[in-house]
Amino acid sequence: MEFCNHKTTTVGRCKSMRIILVAVSVVILSGCKIHDHQANLGAIYDQAAQRDEVDRNPIIVIPGILGSKLVHQASGDSVWGIIGGKRGNNVTGHLPIPMRKGLPLSAIEDGVVPDGVLDRIVVKLGAPISVKEYAQLLAALGVGGYRDESLGEAGAIDYGNKHYTCFQFSYDWRRSSAENAAKLDQFIQEKRRYVAAERRKRYGRSGKVKFDIVAHSMGGLVARYYMRYGSQPLPADGSLPNLTWAGASNLEKVILVATPNGGSTSAVKQLLKGYKPSPLVESFPAALLGTMPSIYELIPRTRQKMILTPDGRNLDLFKVETWTSRQLGLADPHQDKILQKLLPEISDPAQRRSIAREHLSKCLKSAAQFQAAIDRPAKRPHGTSLYLFAGDSEPTLETLEVSQGEHLKKLTTAPGDGTVTRASALLDGRKFPSGGRMQTPIEWTNATFIADRHLGLTRDPAFIDNVLHLLLER
Repeated sequence: MEFCNHKTTTVGRCKSMRIILVAVSVVILSGCKIHDHQANLGAIYDQAAQRDEVDRNPIIVIPGILGSKLVHQASGDSVWGIIGGKRGNNVTGHLPIPMRKGLPLSAIEDGVVPDGVLDRIVVKLGAPISVKEYAQLLAALGVGGYRDESLGEAGAIDYGNKHYTCFQFSYDWRRSSAENAAKLDQFIQEKRRYVAAERRKRYGRSGKVKFDIVAHSMGGLVARYYMRYGSQPLPADGSLPNLTWAGASNLEKVILVATPNGGSTSAVKQLLKGYKPSPLVESFPAALLGTMPSIYELIPRTRQKMILTPDGRNLDLFKVETWTSRQLGLADPHQDKILQKLLPEISDPAQRRSIAREHLSKCLKSAAQFQAAIDRPAKRPHGTSLYLFAGDSEPTLETLEVSQGEHLKKLTTAPGDGTVTRASALLDGRKFPSGGRMQTPIEWTNATFIADRHLGLTRDPAFIDNVLHLLLER
């Protein structure tokens, strides 16, 4: 996204930026927004930010889905992060997860690796245009004195020798959040050794190195699984991993922003109909998205009764028979042209459908297992705090009617951020409007609600003010 500097940008320039944004919208468009009254963050946090203390926790920033650059390791080709041009994303490229019959999802390799947080996307429309994503969040943490390692080492920002207090965790957002939690554990162990060495060099002692996390959207699911299970994978027998809170022992403050803890009906819509990031960018067909295990983890829980049939019955999307009998997603015969591109070595349509069905079944079982693991009620260990920032000002798709042949009808909306409802962020089991207290298995330290959209939350002045207060003053 392009962000307006509200101290220096004129209204006319902001309107011009809006026109550009409409043309190059990627992921989620929230436009430029003028805030008439803002806190003077410099006056509030300058002194706290300038303290370079040995006991101050470094931060790890975890982006959401689409928020990490992906590259093909062998060829160096961009898989995600550069849109358009000769090597735009399409079903013949490296973006889909390969479907391999008989192999567990975690054993499927395709040579694609993460290549940094997507602080900006490059859109190639003749001449490249840069569209900022998480740059504003990283800049805000810089205001707080957190010096990002990647930006410092790249020379993008001159921090002197103080770029060891903020790290970007990039991950392959196509894969299960449980797999990425194991990668996060490796990342934390590596950065702990690095921070400890820097502290010994600068202060003569390292102290106990713990981290704070700021995680947006799907990144919050990675963080929550990591808190509970550390590097444990989902067991192959379908059972739940041992609840050890191994990850929480490395963390002090975990801040989730717009995380779909209860899933997102929009994810179901995309699994059935595909996704088009922008009018100028090639669509991601349903079958392409259907190869990605992570998106199935975003399906709302069946108990929430968010996906309904035309006669009002609850649709259980975690059963592969639901997809095959209703010809949904990967089981839709109309997706066979896409399957031909995804499985070019398979000439028989029936065999292609069999491979796709098996992959679909594995994704659904893994997603149900993942959700059960993070929904398990448990008391958070002492010493780790869990904060939520969520939007509740935008009408957000809540319930969806699905009829035979993927005909979709929006039934209801609920307060949210345009992508994730307030209830999903809280994992609140109540049906609104409802009296009584919140019903959630998550033990929140605190929740803060902001009137902004899904990605806009990360650059909202109220969010930045409150996050810096949590990180610097509590």
